[in-house]
Amino acid sequence: MDDVDFLQSTSIMSTSAQEADAQENILRPKFLKDFQGQKKIKENLGVFITAARERGEALDHVFLIGPPGLGKTTLASIVANEMGSEIRMTSAPALDKPKDLAGILTNVTENSVFFIDEIHRLKPALEEMLYIAMEDFEIDWVIGQGPSARTMRIPIPHFTLIGATTKAGMVSSPLQTRFGINCRIEFYNEQELGQIIKRSASLINVPIEDEAVTLLAKCSRGTPRIANRLLRRFRDFAEVKSNGVITPEVVNSSIKNLGIDLNGLEDQDRNILRTIIEFYGGGPVGAETLSISVGEAIESLEDFYEPYLIQKGYLKRTPRGRMVTAKAYELLGLQDLMQAQMNTNGSNFLPGFGGAGDQQGTLDLFE
Repeated sequence: MDDVDFLQSTSIMSTSAQEADAQENILRPKFLKDFQGQKKIKENLGVFITAARERGEALDHVFLIGPPGLGKTTLASIVANEMGSEIRMTSAPALDKPKDLAGILTNVTENSVFFIDEIHRLKPALEEMLYIAMEDFEIDWVIGQGPSARTMRIPIPHFTLIGATTKAGMVSSPLQTRFGINCRIEFYNEQELGQIIKRSASLINVPIEDEAVTLLAKCSRGTPRIANRLLRRFRDFAEVKSNGVITPEVVNSSIKNLGIDLNGLEDQDRNILRTIIEFYGGGPVGAETLSISVGEAIESLEDFYEPYLIQKGYLKRTPRGRMVTAKAYELLGLQDLMQAQMNTNGSNFLPGFGGAGDQQGTLDLFE
C-alpha cells in the first residue's frame, strides 16, 4: 500500500471507494431520477440511454472524469440499470495481463456494461486490445509461438465500456477519442449536498434537523462520499452523546472531536498552510521541502491535500513553488503576521500576492 492509499484509508475526509461498506452501497441511487446534482449530465445521459434502448443497441462508450467520491461508479451502475443490462466492474490495476482482459471481454453479454475504474492506470498492451474491442467488437489473440504463430480475431458481443478516471490527462489520446460520451463530474454545491444528506438520512433511519444538514453540507468538501461518511459518524455521536437526533449542536461538537472545520479542512490541511506561512514567509516553497516540513510523502501532498486547498483558494501552485493566499492568513487568524511579513519586505506586497515577489500580477492587499 502506497502513501496515498494509506492516507485514503485512514482519513475521516477520505474519498477512497475501497472504504465503502454495505451501508454506503445502500445509499447509492439506482436510477437517474434518484441521482442528485449534475443536472446537465443527467439530462444528456437520459437522452442517450433512451435512444439506445429504443433502437435496441448498446449505448456508446462513456468516459467519466472527476475527483474521487463524486459518483462515477454510481453513474456506471445507473447506466446499466437504465439500460436493463448486466454490469461487470473492475479497476485497471487489477488487470495485469492481456488474458485477464480477454477473459472478461469474451464473457460479456450483448448490450451489457463493462466498467473500468482508474482507467488511466491501464497498461499499454491492454489499451491496444481495448482499441479493437471498442471499435470493431473483436479482440486479437496470438496462437502458437515462433514461426508458426498466427493471429486470430475473435468476435465479441456489442457492449458499453465505461471508463472512470480522476486524472484525465494521464489517459492516452487514442483511448480518449474512442469514447463517444464524455462526462466531466464537478464538485457539488451545498444545496445539492443537502438533498443527498436528507436522502441518505432517510435511508439509514437517522433524524436530522435542517440546520444540521446545512452545516454538514458545508464541511463535506463538495463530495457526496464524504457527506455520507460524516453523516454516519455524526449519527454515532448523536446516539451515544445525545438523544439520537443530529442537531446543529451535535454537528459542531462532532466536527471539533474529528478535527474538521466548517470549510472541510482537517488539522493537517491547516498545518500545511501554517507551515508555509510561519517557516517560509508565505512562500514560495518547493513541494519536496514542504513535504519534509509537514511529515507527508510528496505524493500524498500533491494528490490528497493540495487539490482541495487550491480549489478553495487557500493555496496556489506557481513555477517557483507553493504560495498561500490572503485567505489562508484569514483562516488561521494570522493577519498580524501577514502585516509583519509585508513590513519586512518593505512594501504593501507579500510574495504570492503580487508585486516584486510575484510574476502573476500586482495585487495590492490594501486597495
